[in-house]
Amino acid sequence: MGIDLGLQSFAVLSDGERIESPQPLAKAQRRLRHRQRLHSRKQRGSRTRRQSAAGLARLHRRIRCQRADFLHQATTDLAKTKSVIVVEDLSGRGMIRNRHLSRSIADAGWSEFRRMLAYKTHWYGSQLVVAPRFYPSSKTCSTCGQGKAEMPLGQRVFRCAAWARCARGAGLGGPPCGHTVVSGVPQRGVAPLGT
Repeated sequence: MGIDLGLQSFAVLSDGERIESPQPLAKAQRRLRHRQRLHSRKQRGSRTRRQSAAGLARLHRRIRCQRADFLHQATTDLAKTKSVIVVEDLSGRGMIRNRHLSRSIADAGWSEFRRMLAYKTHWYGSQLVVAPRFYPSSKTCSTCGQGKAEMPLGQRVFRCAAWARCARGAGLGGPPCGHTVVSGVPQRGVAPLGT
């Protein structure tokens, strides 16, 4: 079972199932901003500032617990139901440098997801495979291995030009119109990600 981590959907499984993220930080952002603004206006060293700091800490803890609860439920379900799980090796530290996406990436908790998945697959007897960071899975047909050298970032769906040939060779009787591959996994009739 291949897992493609993302921001619009937390994860897209190779069978087409999507796991949506609760986005706890994004949902609590307005309340968090308001409490931080009120906290900054309290007089330093006062009792009300200590109370405000405690309320702010409770809100941060609530966000952290919501994220951890979601990640625990998702990883436990995957580790119990899937025998082999393939995840991509993402450079979270490098992606967080993008100032437009850093908050959303941190809110998703991809590295914690992978860490939890590693020990839970060990617990439940399934296997975790980490795909190399620079493997071109989105540009390669999983059936015939044919791929494109370049694929623009705006294009989210790869169509295999040789699918009809490789499907018939494998006895699958593939469609003559071409086969759609989303994140390295062949899919029929799948809409592009992000639509």
